[in-house]
Amino acid sequence: MTPDHNDLWFLPLGGAGEIGMNLNLYGHDGQWLMVDCGVTFPKPGRIAADGTVHHRGEPPVQMADPAFIADRRDKLAGLIITHAHEDHIGAVPYLWPLLQCPVYTSRFTAEILRRKLAEFDLLHRVPIIEVDTGERRQIGTFNVQWLALTHSIPDPNALMIRTRIGNIFHSGDWKLDDNPLVGHGYTTSTFTDLAEEGVAAMVCDSTNATVQGHSVSEAALHEGLRDLIAVAEGRVIVTCFGSNIARLHTLASIARETGRYMGLLGRSLVNMSGAAKATGLWPGSDKLISPAHLGYLPRHEVLGVATGSQGEPRTALRRLAQGSHPDFELEAGDTVIFSARAIPGNEEAIEALISQLRKLGVIVITAEDAGVPIHASGHPAQDELKAMYRWVQPRIAIPVHGEAEHMDVHADLAKGAGVPRAMVGRNGDLFMVRPVPGIRRQVVETGRLGWQKQELVRVY
Repeated sequence: MTPDHNDLWFLPLGGAGEIGMNLNLYGHDGQWLMVDCGVTFPKPGRIAADGTVHHRGEPPVQMADPAFIADRRDKLAGLIITHAHEDHIGAVPYLWPLLQCPVYTSRFTAEILRRKLAEFDLLHRVPIIEVDTGERRQIGTFNVQWLALTHSIPDPNALMIRTRIGNIFHSGDWKLDDNPLVGHGYTTSTFTDLAEEGVAAMVCDSTNATVQGHSVSEAALHEGLRDLIAVAEGRVIVTCFGSNIARLHTLASIARETGRYMGLLGRSLVNMSGAAKATGLWPGSDKLISPAHLGYLPRHEVLGVATGSQGEPRTALRRLAQGSHPDFELEAGDTVIFSARAIPGNEEAIEALISQLRKLGVIVITAEDAGVPIHASGHPAQDELKAMYRWVQPRIAIPVHGEAEHMDVHADLAKGAGVPRAMVGRNGDLFMVRPVPGIRRQVVETGRLGWQKQELVRVY
């Protein structure tokens, strides 16, 4: 199955009907373009495709089935990674040997990718092409432009994918943050200019489509976090997503203001901060100490930042809760601040972790009960989605990056914002943007992608 010169197709193999494991394909004129190649982490007890059951302990990664495009890799023009979160970049070392194509991405994301590839002995095999924000590249039959947006990680980009028969705007993960602290911002004219050119379809992030209002800016968190840390009497451990370099800058500033020394606990935090330093995104004023020194400091001088905000096994916070961390032990009167919200499906693991901490006499403060903003989502709430649709004015809205509820609400929002048509499908559904918009249901048979005719899927 190959698109001809009259076809413009969108085929998600991962990330449509779920949050995570993003892998998207665009097809036109005999070629395919892949956008993102991510992983997800199965929950304990989940049955995998091979029939095995994942138990507690470190979960294996799970990724989209690449068989469809691996069988057509001679028609794969390239792979674009929009940003360096695991659900967009994590599967590259596993799947690239099946794809054998060049990878296009921004500088910070390229730095993270190189570190991953080195672990798989692929660093010198994978051609990585760094692209600047605003730049346009011809990738096979697709002309692609990288557009500045804001998210919870440096250097995120949306994409304008241009073809001879129509253009598609691919949002990636985003929010509208007027003060993102780290990395580039955004300008409204970037997106209103797209409307003047014409956008056939907008493929867009649905994660927070059920959330009213506007997301909180990263800059708005400083005061709340500082006030909580300033009054804490013992050690303070803040747990957050390791990729949020802006949050780490905020905490480093608060450490200076409150007379504490800050250390990073967890491999992903150390790796991300190292990449930020290598790409010029880590100011020299943000000093860190070795986590091995934290155990020798007076408790009121310690500010640790730890991985494990989602209750994951073998992360730094889980080991602290179990008393098995090599650098120090938590004591009664210490404070743990969750500067993150639960990803859907992780609630049980997080509650179990919080219970462990409280049994130690540790004070636990979550984003829900802090009383002040201590976490900012990286995804657009309803007001931001409506604004983007007004700016871009696509003919078709295609919600992705969300579970069923998120995507259905997103489709209704798009229609309410004046989009003539919205189409909601799932992984493996073929969205025919040109010549006649419609969807054909794709099914998986014996591990490979097959096709069967069915009715159109949720065409609004």
